[in-house]
Amino acid sequence: MDNRAEVREFLMSRRAKVTPREAGLPAGGSRRVPGLRRSEVAELAGVSVEYYAKLERGAIAGASAAVLDALATALRMDETERRHLLDLARAADGIPTSGRARRPRSCGVAPVRESTRWMMDSLTGAIAFVRDQHQNMVAVNALGRAFYSPLLGEEGAGGRVPNLARFQFLDPAARDFYPDWELFAEMCVGIMRAEAGRDPHDPVMQELVGELSTCSETFRRLWGAHDVRTHGAGTKRFVHPVVGEVELAYEELAVTAEPGRVMLVYTAEPGSTSAERLRLLASWAASEQDLRPARDEQEA
Repeated sequence: MDNRAEVREFLMSRRAKVTPREAGLPAGGSRRVPGLRRSEVAELAGVSVEYYAKLERGAIAGASAAVLDALATALRMDETERRHLLDLARAADGIPTSGRARRPRSCGVAPVRESTRWMMDSLTGAIAFVRDQHQNMVAVNALGRAFYSPLLGEEGAGGRVPNLARFQFLDPAARDFYPDWELFAEMCVGIMRAEAGRDPHDPVMQELVGELSTCSETFRRLWGAHDVRTHGAGTKRFVHPVVGEVELAYEELAVTAEPGRVMLVYTAEPGSTSAERLRLLASWAASEQDLRPARDEQEA
């Protein structure tokens, strides 16, 4: 994930998305490529065509904040895209992005702090988990373990940390669990794109992207679109193999003491069918937990 290539492809993809009409420019004659011409972007951003062409070739190092802001405005970027452009520029300048200090590389995934687990476990009526910048699910509460059983399977199987992106693109069970599978796929890749822009030399992300690109045509297509997004808040639909379809609201909370990690909390509207199904799931999980010692004894 060379930074110059990432900058070039991101700017070209944003330019292709903006029509002359959206930019307040006359459409003019026939166009060989969709979107704006380089000269039109340069005019809207108040820079020379030569300078914009240099930026679009990936030479973004040293660009001022004012130029980057003007460029983002000219290309009608949303807030997530603006932050991504700034992250790309900081990475080109060799500056740790978005205030995130570089963490030492390690072979494994560091556990979450004990107090974070306490907080998650206290959310008995909600699904809560922590994921890192590589889409690893590094911690999950009791209801979350029951809810994400299609992803988690037999906990510890294979010794690999559960990964949301691998489940999304490589496990057929994901299409049953996520009825809006294409939307989830777009969200997953957009979040990964934004993370990759913060640290284009992250070997763990490079390996994950390489694996998914090799194994999933859909991932390759979405990765090539260069769309970015943040998670934030919203609603999602799931189909759980035990309790059926549920619609849940989610909130993403940054774990500021552990840079790169966020906590996702899913809840159901009080009094709704989904809330009742979450209660059923919690009861089912508790009964399964009670039966496990007896099963283990029989197997022993």
